[in-house]
Amino acid sequence: MKLFYLLLLLAGSIAAFHLDTSGRREHPTLPSEALTTEASQTEAKSRFAMLDDVRLLANGLLQLGQSLREFVHKTKAQINDIFHKLNIFDRSFYQLSVVTSEIKEEEEELKKTTNILKANNEEIRNLSLEINTKINNILQERTQLQSKVGSLEERLKGLSQSMIPADQLREITTLKEVIEAQEKTITSLLIAVKEQHDQLDHQKIKIKNLEEKLSFNSFQLTVDKAMDSHHSATDKFEYLQINSTDLPVDCSELFTRGETKSGVYAIKPNQSEPFYAYCEMSSDQGFTVIQHRADSIVDFDQTWEMYQNGFGDLEKDFWLGLKKIYTISQLGAYILRIDVEDWKEEKHWAEYSFSLEGPSKDYTLHVSHFAGDLPDAMTNLTGSRFSTKDKNNDNSCNSDCARNCTGGWWLNACSETNLNGKYFSLRAFGRSVRRKGIQWGPGTMPLYSLKTSKISLRVMPVIDSGN
Repeated sequence: MKLFYLLLLLAGSIAAFHLDTSGRREHPTLPSEALTTEASQTEAKSRFAMLDDVRLLANGLLQLGQSLREFVHKTKAQINDIFHKLNIFDRSFYQLSVVTSEIKEEEEELKKTTNILKANNEEIRNLSLEINTKINNILQERTQLQSKVGSLEERLKGLSQSMIPADQLREITTLKEVIEAQEKTITSLLIAVKEQHDQLDHQKIKIKNLEEKLSFNSFQLTVDKAMDSHHSATDKFEYLQINSTDLPVDCSELFTRGETKSGVYAIKPNQSEPFYAYCEMSSDQGFTVIQHRADSIVDFDQTWEMYQNGFGDLEKDFWLGLKKIYTISQLGAYILRIDVEDWKEEKHWAEYSFSLEGPSKDYTLHVSHFAGDLPDAMTNLTGSRFSTKDKNNDNSCNSDCARNCTGGWWLNACSETNLNGKYFSLRAFGRSVRRKGIQWGPGTMPLYSLKTSKISLRVMPVIDSGN
């Protein structure tokens, strides 16, 4: 609209100029030749001045058109980004709905199982009371029999010098057999009571475990419902506004609590607010995944703020966030595990002892090689600060090493290791471009971008120094 008004102004100025000059030709006021010559020179100067104004106005219009074009391109990019985030939010909302339904079903099943166990517990308790009553009766009968035996022994002492009558001998034998049978019955009853008590204790432990699991699932459901009220999928990387001490500090603790299914869970390291993380469960331990790359949907060439807070999709490609990785590393000794796959579908891995300094030191990395079949390409990064495109903590990126400076990473001299580089298909570009991709160096690895990468943390195993 501004451009239209400026064009009207230009047309009006030119029309006024022509009318003025034509009027002067039709109604001359100075008949002398000197005045005519002076008027012509004045008119020529005025015309040149008007041409200069027109040129300035045209330049202004060109600049305005260029600004409008840039504004339109920028607006289109923002709209596309908003649509992309809305699509991610729709997928996340659907997945959360499915998870919520599953948790509700599991909660109902656990409630039914708990009610059944409580009923069984009540039956066992009643049976135990009945058995105790019978044992008390048997003990009373045993006491009576013992008193009878005592009186018979006294009688036997008095008759020791004479013959014992046959009827008394039979009575004594019968009493002894009854006593032995009662003792066997008491012994078997005591064994049965012990077994019942053991079974009762086992049922109590089972009920307690089920109640704890039911409580945790209910809390997780509450967390998921709170998550539904957020406005975009990127909120999954924000801290959760909930107060609870029942959350695990990391995925390793979640595994020790009995969870064996991989997925997104809420965790709460010490000195941190709760947040979501992807937990990968193996047969013997849990891993907290901090990075995953498998396609090019998520752009990893992000700013320092994004790398601090985290970005992506926790169930696909993502970076957990330097702040969260740091709080996890402060819990104790951790192993950093690297898993990569090349385009020949060959998989490799490496593990490092790992620690990370805080934001005041730009998350300085400290690692030492631990195990794996990948060549060691991380030890030389020890002491390196984290760098992004808007915060360069490695001066080498200003030189020939700039090819490795795409995506945030711990950059050091000309190291070719960068698992956060641009995602390329197999040999899709030239050699110099591929160096900006997902790389693992030293130079013994193939010179093309890796197909997948995954970085995760697990608790350092405790080495028993005893026997």
